[in-house]
Amino acid sequence: MHADVDFGGLDAWLFDLDGVLTDTARVHAAAWKETFDELLARRAADGAGIEEFRPFDPDEDYERYVDGKPRYDGIRDFLASRGITLPEGQRTDPPDRETVYGVGNRKNALVLERLGGMVTVFPGSVALVKKLRADGRRTAVVSASENCAAVLAAAHITDLFDVMVDGLVAREHHLQGKPAPDTFLHAAAQLGVEPSRAAVVEDAPAGVTAGHSGGFALVVGVARRASPETLDRSGADVVVSDLSELLDSAPAP
Repeated sequence: MHADVDFGGLDAWLFDLDGVLTDTARVHAAAWKETFDELLARRAADGAGIEEFRPFDPDEDYERYVDGKPRYDGIRDFLASRGITLPEGQRTDPPDRETVYGVGNRKNALVLERLGGMVTVFPGSVALVKKLRADGRRTAVVSASENCAAVLAAAHITDLFDVMVDGLVAREHHLQGKPAPDTFLHAAAQLGVEPSRAAVVEDAPAGVTAGHSGGFALVVGVARRASPETLDRSGADVVVSDLSELLDSAPAP
């Protein structure tokens, strides 16, 4: 299957990281499940706010509450869905502390442990980025992850992007996370490109919504975990299963 996309007038392309460029979304989903299941099981055993242990669903719960969002927003949103509210705590909280930051630090430690310095890229995504850059289009990575730079380096694709806006940049500039469009708009501004002349590529419904609400010329949804229908409802203009489907439409260098 090939998707026909009009590349005319698109000066820049903004890509999400996990699940779009790198095969790391599954690592995040597994880390979220282990983290949340530990907390939920402990709370059920202690009778602390929940009556029975109902595990985190790595498909439905991941897509609905945490995928594409800043780490701590995802924690608040998922736990709220289970009627649990934790104190915020401090960013330095240890991973075993029952605070929003403690839970987030536990999840992050698991991600780093599971990655182990090995990151797999999606070949079709890298091929598209290289083809776009060869044609003079500017590119950026826009990710909620605070490990974005390390993942890009481990995947050996850092030099394929002119701008990186990650969780650390968002915190420094007080940018709202996805589904708000702030991080994409900041990346476009850093590239010197108007949203009306840029494309957003996302695999998460929250990210697709961010691209759509930001007024970007094109929002491409990549249906890896989320269904094509969900991405379409979230505001995608085009939905593909892999970015290799856009290669035939991309301009030749």
